[in-house]
Amino acid sequence: MVAVSPTGTSRRMWLVLSLVFCLTGIAAVPTRAADPAICLDAKAEQRIDALLAKMTLEEKLGQLTQQTGPGENYNPDAPNQKDRDLFGAVRAGKLGSVLNAHGAELTNKLQSEAVERSRLGIPVLFGNDVIHGYRTIFPIPLGEAATWDPALIEKSAIVAATEAGAAGTRWTFAPMVDICRDGRWGRVAEGAGEDPFLGSVIAAARVRGFQKGNPAAHDALVACAKHFAAYGAPEGGRDYNTVDLSEQRLREVYLPPFKAAVDAGVGTLMSAFNDIDGVPATANPLTLRHVLREEWGFRGFVVSDWCSITEMVAHGYATDDGDAAVKAILAGVDMDMSSFSYRTHLGDAVMAGIVSEQTIDEAVRRVLRIKTLAGLFDDPYVDPALEKKVILCDENRRAARDVARHSIVLAKNEGAVLPIGERVKSIAVIGPLADNHEAPLGTWSLIGRSQDVISALEGIRKRAGSQCEVRYAKGCEVLGGDDKGITGAAALAKDCDMAIVVVGESADMSGEAHSRAGLDLPGRQLDLVKAVRATGVPMAVVLMNGRPMSISWTAENVPAILIAWHLGVECGPAIADVLFGDFNPSGKLPITFPRSVGQVPIYYNHTNTGRPPTDKRYTSKYIDLPWTPLYPFGYGLSYTQFEFSDLVVTPQQIGPAGSVKVSAKVRNTGSRAGDEIAQLYIRDLVASRVRPVKELRGFQRVSLEPGETKDVTFTLTPESLGFYNSDMQFVVEPGEFAVWIGPNSADGIEGRFQVSSEAD
Repeated sequence: MVAVSPTGTSRRMWLVLSLVFCLTGIAAVPTRAADPAICLDAKAEQRIDALLAKMTLEEKLGQLTQQTGPGENYNPDAPNQKDRDLFGAVRAGKLGSVLNAHGAELTNKLQSEAVERSRLGIPVLFGNDVIHGYRTIFPIPLGEAATWDPALIEKSAIVAATEAGAAGTRWTFAPMVDICRDGRWGRVAEGAGEDPFLGSVIAAARVRGFQKGNPAAHDALVACAKHFAAYGAPEGGRDYNTVDLSEQRLREVYLPPFKAAVDAGVGTLMSAFNDIDGVPATANPLTLRHVLREEWGFRGFVVSDWCSITEMVAHGYATDDGDAAVKAILAGVDMDMSSFSYRTHLGDAVMAGIVSEQTIDEAVRRVLRIKTLAGLFDDPYVDPALEKKVILCDENRRAARDVARHSIVLAKNEGAVLPIGERVKSIAVIGPLADNHEAPLGTWSLIGRSQDVISALEGIRKRAGSQCEVRYAKGCEVLGGDDKGITGAAALAKDCDMAIVVVGESADMSGEAHSRAGLDLPGRQLDLVKAVRATGVPMAVVLMNGRPMSISWTAENVPAILIAWHLGVECGPAIADVLFGDFNPSGKLPITFPRSVGQVPIYYNHTNTGRPPTDKRYTSKYIDLPWTPLYPFGYGLSYTQFEFSDLVVTPQQIGPAGSVKVSAKVRNTGSRAGDEIAQLYIRDLVASRVRPVKELRGFQRVSLEPGETKDVTFTLTPESLGFYNSDMQFVVEPGEFAVWIGPNSADGIEGRFQVSSEAD
């Protein structure tokens, strides 16, 4: 066994050491090189030191405090009492950051209080939840992940940063990089799905897009990777719930996207609400001190989630708010979001010798370092004219449409029902979400507005033009038991050449605090689908969803299905592009779709038991359901067909520090040009710890004309082949590996290679 990239001492020892650091108030010294993305020049560091020397303890604690603003409801002519308190706190140096303040006018007014009227003139850092767009709303992040296209995802973040930056926001609480294997969890909509490799690639792309390589630019944002850590693994899929997992799983599944964000230069991280094995993430020395600071050398700052510091009292981890504040600051949380526990209690803790002022200084230094990186000391204001120019401009809407149509996954197309051909002269568009302008915005749409949204019905009508009649019936509501409209909707469908049924979830059925116990179509929507199907009219279902859903009846009985997610303001045009064949779908699922909620959690990269599922009785499966998912991770069809062949592995034996190249041919065997996402998976067949049955280790988009063949080549390095052993060392062990290249996690052509115990 050869350790390729050792990470140091075992968890238990580091927990002890970290607790010693906390109890003595001494900051742990990083054991690795400092984060190069947040290294300022000597002059900037001197300015920060000079400011710190002038600051009172109260002013220091102010820099570690964030307060919410008035949202979109700010009235400069008649501010309410909360607004006056906000302005006064900024002027008094009691706030380092404000969230929920929108628009150039408000942020400039608040900034002038900080820069021109506070004692030290330290600018305010304005943060907002710019998750998938500011005013130009793009698909929800889970939908964008279905593009498997980091360049497109980066473009989405660039547009969001351009708009938000022009409106005075300089910091976004994104990307959310939590891995999720349980679709019941509402916040699955905000992430990139179930896989750490895909999630890492997307995390880095979002950071690059938001920060643009220069967070000081007015059209860039400081990014914040959240929620650190393992927030996406709550028991039962219930938001905020406890997380209980091994350190190996933490390191191999839930931490990699955060590491990718740090490597991409992310400025900040946000701690999570959950506990991890009994220790709240907001006071967890393993993740916040040992991993983040000491192993990764991160020099940005960590902000708590909303009141997650004082919520440690409810956890039973802190006796009161003051105790919670002490534990959070000593563990490595630098800024308190909205609870005011730092400003209220840490002064007394410093005076009592419980927390050293050096610990406070280090946290303040990290906050000031990010403000410097964001250019706030040199150029704190924004131009109101730019805000009016860039927000919801035509160019941004075009980008939103392009990302949206790439996000759509063609799940079924039996009998080539799609795309809609010229012979179709009448279309029935049916469903509670067909002409809905709210649902496409999805969760966390910030200042997105329903009047900006082009609905599916509007998009289809415009594309159909005068040559095809488009008729509409709602049929039923998203929720509720009223079925009075179903009969009429079915009659309308029977009177047309084709039916498009748009069903799924409303915007508020996913997102924070919106976990679901079931994953079926809510309300009477399945009855609506069944009624339309009973007419015998050719039909397609368009699913608008914020999570993987169990749509087994639809998948078995409806000939064509599009998984469209919540697509944003250009929902209608994007759906029409795919339905009519103006765009050949290429989306792939970033998360497994179960047949039933009873299969959850379900994910492709599971480990095997001693009795893997087979047709035999005593194996790991259900007696009333196939063990396979409805749609596997990486799945998605096209209007053309692709074939994989000629897999080659070179060399077939390497040492533990060696690399291997894997290639295959991809051929378009259909009659249309299209894109395929070639995916590479591996399996370490025998190891000292049980390994997943498959692990994604690469993917490439291949554009092919009909009949065209292209080669795809991947390189597997030790980083691709290793894992964390029982001592939490990253190792590449000798043995045989299987490797696949194919269109999804369930299909592909297979090869083998060997890792020897000898060096190359």
